[in-house]
Amino acid sequence: MGTSYFCTAGTLITGPGSIAEVGEQAKKLEATKVIIVTDKIIRETGLLSKVTEPLAAAGLEADIIDDVIPEPPFENLEQLAAQIEGKGYDLLIGVGGGSALDITKVLSIMLTNKEDVRDFVGIDKVKNPGVPTILVPTTAGTGSEVTYNAIFTDTRDKVKKGIVSPYLLPSVAIVDAELTLTVPPAVTAATGMDALVHAVESYTAIRAGELTDGIALQAIKLISRSIRKAVYNGKDLKAREDMAMGSLLAGISLGNAGVGAVHALAYPLGGKFKVPHGVANSLLLPYVMKYNVVADLEKFAEVAEALGENIEGLSLREAADRAVSALAQLSQDVGIPSSLKEVGVTASDIPALAEEASKVDRLLNNNPRWLTVKEIQKIYEEAYGAVEEPSHA
Repeated sequence: MGTSYFCTAGTLITGPGSIAEVGEQAKKLEATKVIIVTDKIIRETGLLSKVTEPLAAAGLEADIIDDVIPEPPFENLEQLAAQIEGKGYDLLIGVGGGSALDITKVLSIMLTNKEDVRDFVGIDKVKNPGVPTILVPTTAGTGSEVTYNAIFTDTRDKVKKGIVSPYLLPSVAIVDAELTLTVPPAVTAATGMDALVHAVESYTAIRAGELTDGIALQAIKLISRSIRKAVYNGKDLKAREDMAMGSLLAGISLGNAGVGAVHALAYPLGGKFKVPHGVANSLLLPYVMKYNVVADLEKFAEVAEALGENIEGLSLREAADRAVSALAQLSQDVGIPSSLKEVGVTASDIPALAEEASKVDRLLNNNPRWLTVKEIQKIYEEAYGAVEEPSHA
Protein backbone atom coordinates (compact mmCIF):
# COMPACT_ATOMS: atom_id res chain seq x y z
CA MET A 1 0.00 0.00 0.00
CA GLY A 2 1.39 3.40 -0.98
CA THR A 3 0.41 6.96 -0.25
CA SER A 4 -3.14 7.83 -1.23
CA TYR A 5 -4.87 11.17 -1.76
CA PHE A 6 -8.52 12.11 -1.37
CA CYS A 7 -10.13 15.29 -2.62
CA THR A 8 -13.54 16.55 -3.63
CA ALA A 9 -15.50 19.79 -3.95
CA GLY A 10 -14.67 22.46 -1.38
CA THR A 11 -18.23 22.39 0.00
CA LEU A 12 -20.95 19.81 -0.66
CA ILE A 13 -24.60 20.79 -0.16
CA THR A 14 -27.26 18.12 -0.68
CA GLY A 15 -30.95 17.48 -0.18
CA PRO A 16 -34.27 18.47 -1.76
CA GLY A 17 -34.54 22.23 -1.96
CA SER A 18 -30.82 22.77 -1.33
CA ILE A 19 -30.49 24.92 -4.46
CA ALA A 20 -31.92 27.74 -2.33
CA GLU A 21 -28.44 27.99 -0.79
CA VAL A 22 -26.79 29.13 -4.02
CA GLY A 23 -27.09 32.85 -3.30
CA GLU A 24 -25.59 32.56 0.16
CA GLN A 25 -22.73 30.45 -1.20
CA ALA A 26 -22.03 32.97 -3.94
CA LYS A 27 -21.79 35.74 -1.35
CA LYS A 28 -19.39 33.63 0.73
CA LEU A 29 -17.18 33.40 -2.35
CA GLU A 30 -17.30 37.23 -2.51
CA ALA A 31 -18.74 37.11 -6.00
CA THR A 32 -19.58 40.42 -7.66
CA LYS A 33 -20.12 39.40 -11.29
CA VAL A 34 -21.69 36.02 -11.98
CA ILE A 35 -22.37 34.05 -15.12
CA ILE A 36 -24.48 30.90 -15.36
CA VAL A 37 -23.26 28.34 -17.89
CA THR A 38 -25.93 25.98 -19.20
CA ASP A 39 -27.63 24.66 -22.33
CA LYS A 40 -30.76 25.68 -24.16
CA ILE A 41 -32.83 22.71 -22.95
CA ILE A 42 -32.21 23.59 -19.31
CA ARG A 43 -33.09 27.22 -20.01
CA GLU A 44 -36.34 26.18 -21.70
CA THR A 45 -37.40 24.03 -18.72
CA GLY A 46 -37.48 27.05 -16.44
CA LEU A 47 -35.09 25.44 -13.95
CA LEU A 48 -32.77 28.42 -14.04
CA SER A 49 -35.20 30.43 -11.93
CA LYS A 50 -34.28 28.07 -9.08
CA VAL A 51 -30.78 29.53 -9.36
CA THR A 52 -31.40 33.13 -10.35
CA GLU A 53 -33.97 33.87 -7.64
CA PRO A 54 -31.71 32.97 -4.66
CA LEU A 55 -28.91 34.92 -6.35
CA ALA A 56 -31.14 37.95 -6.71
CA ALA A 57 -32.18 37.63 -3.06
CA ALA A 58 -28.49 37.79 -2.19
CA GLY A 59 -28.10 40.94 -4.29
CA LEU A 60 -26.48 39.27 -7.29
CA GLU A 61 -27.70 39.47 -10.87
CA ALA A 62 -26.38 36.75 -13.16
CA ASP A 63 -25.70 36.73 -16.85
CA ILE A 64 -26.58 33.51 -18.67
CA ILE A 65 -24.80 31.73 -21.49
CA ASP A 66 -26.72 28.75 -22.86
CA ASP A 67 -24.63 27.57 -25.82
CA VAL A 68 -23.30 24.34 -24.28
CA ILE A 69 -23.87 21.40 -26.64
CA PRO A 70 -24.07 17.70 -25.69
CA GLU A 71 -20.83 15.71 -25.71
CA PRO A 72 -19.02 19.01 -26.34
CA PRO A 73 -16.05 19.30 -28.69
CA PHE A 74 -13.11 21.57 -27.91
CA GLU A 75 -14.52 24.03 -30.41
CA ASN A 76 -17.55 24.57 -28.17
CA LEU A 77 -15.22 25.46 -25.31
CA GLU A 78 -13.31 27.92 -27.46
CA GLN A 79 -16.52 29.55 -28.67
CA LEU A 80 -17.82 30.03 -25.12
CA ALA A 81 -14.47 31.23 -23.79
CA ALA A 82 -14.41 33.93 -26.45
CA GLN A 83 -17.83 35.14 -25.29
CA ILE A 84 -16.87 35.54 -21.62
CA GLU A 85 -13.23 36.59 -21.94
CA GLY A 86 -12.48 40.02 -20.50
CA LYS A 87 -15.94 40.49 -18.98
CA GLY A 88 -14.71 40.40 -15.38
CA TYR A 89 -16.65 37.37 -14.19
CA ASP A 90 -15.48 36.24 -10.76
CA LEU A 91 -17.88 33.31 -10.34
CA LEU A 92 -19.08 30.72 -12.84
CA ILE A 93 -22.15 28.64 -11.99
CA GLY A 94 -22.59 25.51 -14.07
CA VAL A 95 -26.15 24.21 -14.29
CA GLY A 96 -27.03 21.05 -16.21
CA GLY A 97 -25.74 17.61 -17.03
CA GLY A 98 -22.14 16.53 -17.33
CA SER A 99 -21.51 18.54 -20.49
CA ALA A 100 -22.48 21.85 -18.88
CA LEU A 101 -20.51 21.08 -15.72
CA ASP A 102 -17.38 19.99 -17.60
CA ILE A 103 -17.59 23.11 -19.79
CA THR A 104 -17.90 25.31 -16.70
CA LYS A 105 -14.89 23.74 -15.01
CA VAL A 106 -12.65 24.24 -18.03
CA LEU A 107 -13.92 27.74 -18.80
CA SER A 108 -12.85 28.58 -15.26
CA ILE A 109 -9.22 27.65 -15.94
CA MET A 110 -9.25 29.13 -19.45
CA LEU A 111 -9.87 32.53 -17.87
CA THR A 112 -6.64 32.27 -15.85
CA ASN A 113 -4.43 30.19 -18.15
CA LYS A 114 -3.72 31.47 -21.64
CA GLU A 115 -2.53 28.23 -23.27
CA ASP A 116 -4.56 26.49 -25.99
CA VAL A 117 -7.18 24.34 -24.29
CA ARG A 118 -5.79 21.23 -25.99
CA ASP A 119 -2.54 21.79 -24.09
CA PHE A 120 -4.44 20.90 -20.90
CA VAL A 121 -5.23 17.36 -22.10
CA GLY A 122 -3.66 14.82 -19.78
CA ILE A 123 -2.83 14.93 -16.07
CA ASP A 124 -1.78 18.07 -14.20
CA LYS A 125 -1.17 20.22 -17.26
CA VAL A 126 -2.97 23.27 -15.80
CA LYS A 127 -0.62 25.81 -14.21
CA ASN A 128 -2.95 28.24 -12.42
CA PRO A 129 -6.15 27.90 -10.38
CA GLY A 130 -9.29 29.00 -12.17
CA VAL A 131 -12.09 31.40 -11.34
CA PRO A 132 -14.28 30.00 -8.52
CA THR A 133 -17.15 27.75 -9.59
CA ILE A 134 -20.42 26.46 -8.18
CA LEU A 135 -21.68 23.32 -9.92
CA VAL A 136 -25.35 22.32 -9.92
CA PRO A 137 -26.15 18.98 -11.60
CA THR A 138 -29.62 18.51 -13.09
CA THR A 139 -29.08 14.84 -13.92
CA ALA A 140 -28.01 11.98 -11.67
CA GLY A 141 -25.16 10.44 -13.57
CA THR A 142 -21.83 12.03 -14.41
CA GLY A 143 -20.69 13.05 -10.93
CA SER A 144 -18.84 15.90 -12.66
CA GLU A 145 -19.63 18.18 -9.75
CA VAL A 146 -17.07 16.32 -7.60
CA THR A 147 -14.45 15.15 -10.09
CA TYR A 148 -11.26 16.85 -11.22
CA ASN A 149 -11.54 15.68 -14.80
CA ALA A 150 -13.49 16.93 -17.81
CA ILE A 151 -14.09 15.05 -21.05
CA PHE A 152 -14.37 16.53 -24.54
CA THR A 153 -14.59 15.33 -28.12
CA ASP A 154 -11.54 15.93 -30.26
CA THR A 155 -13.10 16.30 -33.70
CA ARG A 156 -9.70 16.05 -35.34
CA ASP A 157 -8.85 12.62 -33.93
CA LYS A 158 -12.50 11.54 -33.49
CA VAL A 159 -11.96 10.41 -29.91
CA LYS A 160 -12.85 11.64 -26.42
CA LYS A 161 -10.01 13.23 -24.45
CA GLY A 162 -9.71 14.15 -20.79
CA ILE A 163 -8.34 17.13 -18.88
CA VAL A 164 -7.35 16.09 -15.35
CA SER A 165 -6.42 18.69 -12.75
CA PRO A 166 -7.34 19.42 -9.11
CA TYR A 167 -8.02 22.98 -10.29
CA LEU A 168 -11.20 21.65 -11.92
CA LEU A 169 -12.80 20.88 -8.56
CA PRO A 170 -15.51 23.43 -7.73
CA SER A 171 -15.64 25.64 -4.70
CA VAL A 172 -19.20 24.42 -4.07
CA ALA A 173 -21.35 21.59 -5.40
CA ILE A 174 -25.11 21.67 -4.81
CA VAL A 175 -26.95 18.39 -5.43
CA ASP A 176 -30.71 18.86 -5.28
CA ALA A 177 -32.79 15.86 -6.41
CA GLU A 178 -35.78 18.10 -7.12
CA LEU A 179 -33.90 19.47 -10.13
CA THR A 180 -33.91 15.97 -11.69
CA LEU A 181 -37.67 15.32 -11.51
CA THR A 182 -38.32 16.32 -15.11
CA VAL A 183 -35.42 14.39 -16.68
CA PRO A 184 -36.93 12.09 -19.36
CA PRO A 185 -36.69 8.28 -19.00
CA ALA A 186 -33.99 7.68 -21.64
CA VAL A 187 -31.70 10.32 -20.14
CA THR A 188 -32.42 9.06 -16.62
CA ALA A 189 -31.41 5.57 -17.74
CA ALA A 190 -28.23 6.59 -19.54
CA THR A 191 -26.98 8.95 -16.84
CA GLY A 192 -27.99 6.60 -14.02
CA MET A 193 -26.18 3.66 -15.58
CA ASP A 194 -23.19 5.93 -16.17
CA ALA A 195 -23.08 6.60 -12.42
CA LEU A 196 -23.31 2.87 -11.73
CA VAL A 197 -20.36 2.28 -14.07
CA HIS A 198 -18.39 4.88 -12.10
CA ALA A 199 -19.15 3.09 -8.86
CA VAL A 200 -18.37 -0.43 -10.11
CA GLU A 201 -15.21 0.57 -11.95
CA SER A 202 -13.83 2.70 -9.12
CA TYR A 203 -14.57 -0.07 -6.59
CA THR A 204 -12.63 -2.63 -8.62
CA ALA A 205 -9.90 -0.24 -9.83
CA ILE A 206 -6.20 -0.66 -9.10
CA ARG A 207 -6.22 2.66 -7.22
CA ALA A 208 -9.24 1.76 -5.07
CA GLY A 209 -8.64 2.00 -1.33
CA GLU A 210 -10.24 2.14 2.09
CA LEU A 211 -11.49 5.70 1.62
CA THR A 212 -13.26 4.97 -1.66
CA ASP A 213 -14.47 1.39 -1.23
CA GLY A 214 -17.29 2.12 1.19
CA ILE A 215 -18.39 5.14 -0.83
CA ALA A 216 -18.49 3.12 -4.05
CA LEU A 217 -20.43 0.24 -2.50
CA GLN A 218 -23.03 2.60 -1.08
CA ALA A 219 -23.38 4.20 -4.51
CA ILE A 220 -23.98 0.78 -6.08
CA LYS A 221 -26.65 0.00 -3.48
CA LEU A 222 -28.48 3.31 -3.92
CA ILE A 223 -28.44 3.28 -7.72
CA SER A 224 -29.29 -0.39 -8.24
CA ARG A 225 -32.29 -0.25 -5.91
CA SER A 226 -33.76 2.91 -7.44
CA ILE A 227 -32.81 3.32 -11.09
CA ARG A 228 -35.75 1.28 -12.44
CA LYS A 229 -38.17 3.40 -10.38
CA ALA A 230 -36.52 6.65 -11.46
CA VAL A 231 -36.68 5.64 -15.13
CA TYR A 232 -40.27 4.42 -15.16
CA ASN A 233 -41.77 6.70 -12.48
CA GLY A 234 -39.75 9.87 -12.69
CA LYS A 235 -41.87 11.73 -10.14
CA ASP A 236 -40.81 9.31 -7.37
CA LEU A 237 -38.78 11.77 -5.28
CA LYS A 238 -37.30 9.08 -3.03
CA ALA A 239 -35.95 7.25 -6.09
CA ARG A 240 -34.63 10.52 -7.45
CA GLU A 241 -32.93 11.24 -4.11
CA ASP A 242 -31.29 7.82 -4.14
CA MET A 243 -30.07 8.42 -7.68
CA ALA A 244 -28.76 11.90 -6.90
CA MET A 245 -26.86 10.68 -3.85
CA GLY A 246 -25.69 7.54 -5.64
CA SER A 247 -24.37 9.63 -8.51
CA LEU A 248 -22.64 12.00 -6.10
CA LEU A 249 -20.99 9.16 -4.17
CA ALA A 250 -19.97 7.43 -7.39
CA GLY A 251 -18.43 10.70 -8.57
CA ILE A 252 -16.45 11.05 -5.34
CA SER A 253 -15.19 7.49 -5.69
CA LEU A 254 -14.40 8.00 -9.38
CA GLY A 255 -12.61 11.23 -8.62
CA ASN A 256 -10.23 9.52 -6.24
CA ALA A 257 -9.94 5.86 -7.28
CA GLY A 258 -10.42 6.44 -11.01
CA VAL A 259 -12.05 4.16 -13.55
CA GLY A 260 -10.81 1.58 -16.02
CA ALA A 261 -11.37 -0.27 -19.26
CA VAL A 262 -15.10 0.41 -19.65
CA HIS A 263 -14.35 4.10 -20.04
CA ALA A 264 -11.29 3.47 -22.19
CA LEU A 265 -13.34 1.39 -24.64
CA ALA A 266 -16.21 3.89 -24.53
CA TYR A 267 -14.11 6.89 -25.58
CA PRO A 268 -13.73 5.89 -29.27
CA LEU A 269 -17.48 5.15 -29.47
CA GLY A 270 -18.23 8.68 -28.39
CA GLY A 271 -15.61 10.25 -30.60
CA LYS A 272 -16.29 8.38 -33.83
CA PHE A 273 -19.96 7.34 -33.56
CA LYS A 274 -21.21 10.10 -31.25
CA VAL A 275 -22.66 7.54 -28.84
CA PRO A 276 -23.62 9.44 -25.65
CA HIS A 277 -21.10 8.82 -22.89
CA GLY A 278 -23.55 7.13 -20.52
CA VAL A 279 -24.91 4.83 -23.24
CA ALA A 280 -21.42 3.80 -24.37
CA ASN A 281 -20.34 3.01 -20.81
CA SER A 282 -23.53 1.11 -19.99
CA LEU A 283 -23.45 -0.92 -23.19
CA LEU A 284 -19.85 -2.02 -22.63
CA LEU A 285 -20.05 -2.60 -18.87
CA PRO A 286 -21.17 -6.28 -18.85
CA TYR A 287 -18.70 -7.27 -21.56
CA VAL A 288 -15.69 -5.63 -19.89
CA MET A 289 -16.71 -6.87 -16.44
CA LYS A 290 -16.96 -10.42 -17.78
CA TYR A 291 -13.34 -10.12 -18.78
CA ASN A 292 -12.27 -8.46 -15.49
CA VAL A 293 -14.11 -10.69 -13.05
CA VAL A 294 -11.39 -13.34 -12.60
CA ALA A 295 -8.88 -10.66 -11.61
CA ASP A 296 -10.67 -9.94 -8.32
CA LEU A 297 -13.35 -12.50 -7.47
CA GLU A 298 -13.79 -11.19 -3.94
CA LYS A 299 -14.59 -7.65 -5.02
CA PHE A 300 -16.95 -8.70 -7.78
CA ALA A 301 -18.79 -10.94 -5.32
CA GLU A 302 -19.19 -7.89 -3.09
CA VAL A 303 -20.49 -5.93 -6.09
CA ALA A 304 -23.09 -8.66 -6.65
CA GLU A 305 -24.24 -8.37 -3.04
CA ALA A 306 -24.41 -4.57 -3.28
CA LEU A 307 -26.55 -5.00 -6.41
CA GLY A 308 -29.04 -6.92 -4.29
CA GLU A 309 -28.14 -10.39 -5.52
CA ASN A 310 -28.56 -13.33 -3.13
CA ILE A 311 -25.11 -14.94 -3.10
CA GLU A 312 -25.66 -17.20 -0.11
CA GLY A 313 -24.48 -20.74 -0.87
CA LEU A 314 -22.68 -19.74 -4.05
CA SER A 315 -19.00 -20.33 -4.65
CA LEU A 316 -16.83 -17.23 -4.86
CA ARG A 317 -16.65 -17.56 -8.65
CA GLU A 318 -20.41 -18.04 -8.95
CA ALA A 319 -21.04 -14.98 -6.77
CA ALA A 320 -18.63 -12.87 -8.82
CA ASP A 321 -20.24 -13.98 -12.07
CA ARG A 322 -23.63 -13.03 -10.62
CA ALA A 323 -22.46 -9.39 -10.61
CA VAL A 324 -21.91 -9.53 -14.37
CA SER A 325 -25.29 -11.06 -15.15
CA ALA A 326 -27.06 -8.65 -12.78
CA LEU A 327 -25.44 -5.64 -14.45
CA ALA A 328 -26.43 -6.93 -17.89
CA GLN A 329 -30.03 -7.46 -16.75
CA LEU A 330 -30.25 -4.03 -15.13
CA SER A 331 -28.94 -2.35 -18.27
CA GLN A 332 -31.50 -4.23 -20.36
CA ASP A 333 -34.33 -3.38 -17.95
CA VAL A 334 -33.78 0.37 -18.34
CA GLY A 335 -33.54 0.20 -22.13
CA ILE A 336 -29.81 0.55 -22.81
CA PRO A 337 -28.69 -0.97 -26.14
CA SER A 338 -26.92 -4.30 -25.65
CA SER A 339 -25.03 -4.50 -28.95
CA LEU A 340 -22.62 -2.27 -30.82
CA LYS A 341 -24.72 -2.91 -33.92
CA GLU A 342 -27.51 -0.88 -32.33
CA VAL A 343 -25.30 2.24 -32.16
CA GLY A 344 -24.03 2.08 -35.74
CA VAL A 345 -20.79 0.13 -35.39
CA THR A 346 -19.91 -2.36 -38.13
CA ALA A 347 -17.60 -5.37 -37.84
CA SER A 348 -15.02 -3.62 -40.01
CA ASP A 349 -14.84 -0.73 -37.49
CA ILE A 350 -13.71 -2.92 -34.61
CA PRO A 351 -9.94 -3.17 -35.28
CA ALA A 352 -9.63 0.63 -35.45
CA LEU A 353 -11.73 1.04 -32.31
CA ALA A 354 -9.50 -1.42 -30.47
CA GLU A 355 -6.36 0.37 -31.60
CA GLU A 356 -7.73 3.72 -30.44
CA ALA A 357 -8.92 2.38 -27.08
CA SER A 358 -5.52 0.78 -26.43
CA LYS A 359 -3.98 4.27 -26.34
CA VAL A 360 -5.99 5.35 -23.29
CA ASP A 361 -3.23 4.36 -20.87
CA ARG A 362 -4.50 6.62 -18.08
CA LEU A 363 -7.55 4.37 -17.70
CA LEU A 364 -6.23 0.99 -18.85
CA ASN A 365 -3.42 1.15 -16.29
CA ASN A 366 -6.09 1.37 -13.58
CA ASN A 367 -8.07 -1.66 -14.80
CA PRO A 368 -7.92 -4.77 -12.56
CA ARG A 369 -6.88 -6.97 -15.48
CA TRP A 370 -4.39 -6.10 -18.20
CA LEU A 371 -5.72 -5.70 -21.72
CA THR A 372 -3.77 -5.91 -24.95
CA VAL A 373 -5.12 -4.65 -28.26
CA LYS A 374 -6.07 -8.25 -29.11
CA GLU A 375 -8.12 -8.61 -25.93
CA ILE A 376 -9.78 -5.22 -26.40
CA GLN A 377 -10.79 -6.32 -29.88
CA LYS A 378 -12.29 -9.53 -28.48
CA ILE A 379 -14.40 -7.53 -26.04
CA TYR A 380 -15.64 -5.24 -28.82
CA GLU A 381 -16.43 -8.31 -30.94
CA GLU A 382 -18.46 -9.86 -28.17
CA ALA A 383 -20.31 -6.57 -27.65
CA TYR A 384 -20.93 -6.49 -31.38
CA GLY A 385 -22.11 -10.08 -31.51
CA ALA A 386 -19.60 -11.04 -34.20
CA VAL A 387 -18.25 -14.06 -32.35
CA GLU A 388 -19.56 -16.73 -30.06
CA GLU A 389 -19.16 -16.14 -26.34
CA PRO A 390 -15.38 -16.40 -25.83
CA SER A 391 -13.85 -17.54 -22.57
CA HIS A 392 -11.90 -14.75 -20.90
CA ALA A 393 -10.94 -16.87 -17.92
